[in-house]
Amino acid sequence: MAGSPQAEDPRPRVGHLGPAGTFSEEALLSSALPDSVEPVALETIYDTAMALIRGEVAWAVLPIENSLDGSVTVTLDLLADHAGEIEIVGEELLAVRHFLAARAAMPLTEIKTVLTHPKVPGQCRRFLRDELPQARVLAASSTAEAVRLAAGADAQEGVAAIGPRLAAQLYGAQVLREDVQDRDDNLTRFVWLGPRAGEQEPGGRRPPPVVPAEGARRKTSLVFWGAGADRSGWLVLCLDQFAHRGINLTKIESRPRRERMGHYMFFVDLEGGAEEPDVADAIAGLRELCEQVWVLGSYPAAAAL
Repeated sequence: MAGSPQAEDPRPRVGHLGPAGTFSEEALLSSALPDSVEPVALETIYDTAMALIRGEVAWAVLPIENSLDGSVTVTLDLLADHAGEIEIVGEELLAVRHFLAARAAMPLTEIKTVLTHPKVPGQCRRFLRDELPQARVLAASSTAEAVRLAAGADAQEGVAAIGPRLAAQLYGAQVLREDVQDRDDNLTRFVWLGPRAGEQEPGGRRPPPVVPAEGARRKTSLVFWGAGADRSGWLVLCLDQFAHRGINLTKIESRPRRERMGHYMFFVDLEGGAEEPDVADAIAGLRELCEQVWVLGSYPAAAAL
């Protein structure tokens, strides 16, 4: 209908972990085509996935793995629990850079309090020890929220925050020091999620509006489990479906199935697309050994940083 929101063809909405200015939004904006989407900040990772399932957003971008802290288990569990409704359609690697910011410029010696997410102090230990020994570190719900609070008009004197540059830009904070992280190889892997194929509108899958990666190889993510896990050698037999076909596994991880002690599901990332003959044969062989096998997604791999 002319004049309706649909007739105006608005930019598709993409959910991410909020508030505005998080590393999740940075990953979204750095991987999406310029001005192609409307970022939608949501309160939790769970809320973001549910917004996608309910159709309130077209895609969602969620953190799934960090090079220092390991997997984001809530994302893995959501993918397994809702594998029939959502799937991975892309991925992005983001270098985690931390910035010290405050409402206005001040000498570091005047900083009395630093707000940030609880995981961040361990990633900025040298800076906090050597440059801010007098400051106490207080926890905030996210790095973006920390910057928002430190930049607010009611922020107390001597309060700063450690968070993303994007948050400093959005909330009008003054960056006091760049790159305060101990390591420059701290990477977080984010996944683009979309509705499971078959739940799409007529005409097939609508690809996410991401910047195409030149020569990107295909990658496939799986989760599987089964009663056979109680038998000696069952997991070896499962993994051999890939090994004897020469398929490289780039990640394997177990998570409790949350039924009873000792029951696990196994997450695997592998090189190659699910449509490739060897990969398809390996998945078929895996299904003969397992109670359940879900292809969580088959998508272009992110370029290495």
